[in-house]
Amino acid sequence: MSFDISPGQCFPLGATVRGDGVNFSVFSRNATSVELLLFDRADDPRPARIIPLDPLANRTFYYWHARVRGIGPGQLYGYRAHGPFAPEQGHRFDGAKVLLDPYARAVMYGDNYSREAARRPGDNCPRAMKSAVVDLRGYDWGGDAPLRLPYARSVIYELHVGGFTRHPGSGLRPGRRGTFAGLTEKIPYLKDLGITAVELLPVQQFDEQEAPPPLTNYWGYQPIGLFAPHRGYSARPGALGPVDEFRDMVKALHRAGIEVILDVVFNHTAEGDEAGPTLCFRGLENRAYYILESDRSRYANYTGCGNSLNGNHSIVRRMIMDCLRHWVGAMHVDGFRFDLASVLARDEWGQPLRSPPILWEIESDPVLAGTKIIAEAWDAAGLYQMGNFVGHRWAEWNGQFRDTARQFVRGDSGVAGQMAARITGSRDLFPQPDREPNRSINFVTCHDGFTLNDLVSHDRKHNEANGQDNADGTEANFSWNCGAEGEAADPAIESLRLRQIKNLLTILLVSEGTPMLLMGDEARRTQRGNNNAFCQNNETSWFDWGSVSEQAGLLRFVRGLVHFNRDQAVFNEERFWAEGTDIVWHGVQLGRPDWSHESHSLAFTLRGAAGERLHVMLNAYWEPLTFELPPLERGAQWQRAVDTALLSPADFCDPPVPVDAKGYRAEARSVVVLQAEGLGSGTG
Repeated sequence: MSFDISPGQCFPLGATVRGDGVNFSVFSRNATSVELLLFDRADDPRPARIIPLDPLANRTFYYWHARVRGIGPGQLYGYRAHGPFAPEQGHRFDGAKVLLDPYARAVMYGDNYSREAARRPGDNCPRAMKSAVVDLRGYDWGGDAPLRLPYARSVIYELHVGGFTRHPGSGLRPGRRGTFAGLTEKIPYLKDLGITAVELLPVQQFDEQEAPPPLTNYWGYQPIGLFAPHRGYSARPGALGPVDEFRDMVKALHRAGIEVILDVVFNHTAEGDEAGPTLCFRGLENRAYYILESDRSRYANYTGCGNSLNGNHSIVRRMIMDCLRHWVGAMHVDGFRFDLASVLARDEWGQPLRSPPILWEIESDPVLAGTKIIAEAWDAAGLYQMGNFVGHRWAEWNGQFRDTARQFVRGDSGVAGQMAARITGSRDLFPQPDREPNRSINFVTCHDGFTLNDLVSHDRKHNEANGQDNADGTEANFSWNCGAEGEAADPAIESLRLRQIKNLLTILLVSEGTPMLLMGDEARRTQRGNNNAFCQNNETSWFDWGSVSEQAGLLRFVRGLVHFNRDQAVFNEERFWAEGTDIVWHGVQLGRPDWSHESHSLAFTLRGAAGERLHVMLNAYWEPLTFELPPLERGAQWQRAVDTALLSPADFCDPPVPVDAKGYRAEARSVVVLQAEGLGSGTG
């Protein structure tokens, strides 16, 4: 190769195509020397060219930089950073390791990639991940832009890009299964279901080998390339394939009216604890990127994953902001769900901050102003901030909605009042006067825990396949197997399970807040009782598309509920329902809700600003209950939209069917939704 090398510039960070060359810049404060490595192929045993960066000519402050003419997009590169290996001082430089660029827009590696080679002493050159130069200009977006749908008109569907289409029954060609392109082919299914946003489990480049051997990391919560789409989700073989394939997917989803929300991991990395590999951040500036304990040879672990990113350090804070702007500006995503967001509320010593700079910066940044920002407002070390997370526009995963709905439907005592609070947007948890209720992200299930089918089929978790003696995964499932553990041959048990699934989904979709569904719950996807399938990249976790036809009745019910939620203006209002006017509580008798400890039933009437009126009856009791119905004006009548005790297609009626005007018998463990028809003007 023939190159012309000049000092270049310290900004922007990463690899930037400029004219007939590329400018490289990387941060390292304590490195004594840095080498830029150029590769022809990902598994080459040695670099094609090693470019030493002169501390005098190629360093500005703590930024090492160079401009190389004669190369362009697709060029593979990496760094070696030499400096002190002094763990007791927080330094872990290892000049034998090939390091990823923290700002790499694409990552390339072959079948010989080895996490272990990055962990043990010695050169890992042929077995290391490599960064790839990307020119983000020139992509034809065709006028595409983020959709900016309000929370009040959103229904979120949490899905795993790989697991959504990797099953052989997906109907896709083998090379497209489990890819961004594969998801694109399934957009008609998503649109028909009625969802308005997909929340993608991590698609930032992660280390698939970070799992108990011989298993692989499936969920993706082990990031190492924060700016790069995960190579394992690309149907295109080249170094630049994942970038444009991801953008093609986003553009297609936007055409269908579906937003793209990324589950982003800025709380830890795949480098793990002090016994972990040197892949990127650790080898460039360990003391800046990670929160260390007072014994600086050890990592603070607020994440349960071995380390914690130092999110309020200026360098890391800048990287996070640059990363978010990249995904919005260059990749057109619509928002972010921040995994263990409370870690970002900790200072450089791990102490919670009252006013964390990075969280305020995310909230106030003008590039991100039109995006959804959703916090998982807790961390693995006990910091629980749900309801008092900082800022004015953060939405939050409502874990208490999940727990209360599960307990109420299971038949637990003493939760009727809590269920009412969750149905009305959890104002008791979110008391801020300027807060709108739809920033509570309501869910019953998510990737972490039982699927909805397993929630009603298992009393206990069954995680033996994870290789950790069933010690992993939460015990707080609030599940009930309905009479038998796991698969059941008894039709009565299966009928009850289906009813309980419909009960939970109905409560979710008639509550104030933004509903979120888990991939496959609409078709009874099962993980066979595994409630922590992070390492199950197999049919345990994948969406079995055969269940779409097998569970056609449930799928029809869910589709109807989702569209019902979107069509009723009362669920799209950006204000809390006022008790006594917008919502009136009842028990089996009108105006007499039973808030006692032994109550297992609840009813309420909704009056929407557009004039609509709904009456909802929840019977979590093990016997039928007859509920009185509110009287209507002359000429109006109650009609049944939902009765979870009925078989398909009677469980969801479109159009609704008339019912007796005086009372309704709700069967044991059922939910009923009635809709008033024939109301005159001004009756809302």
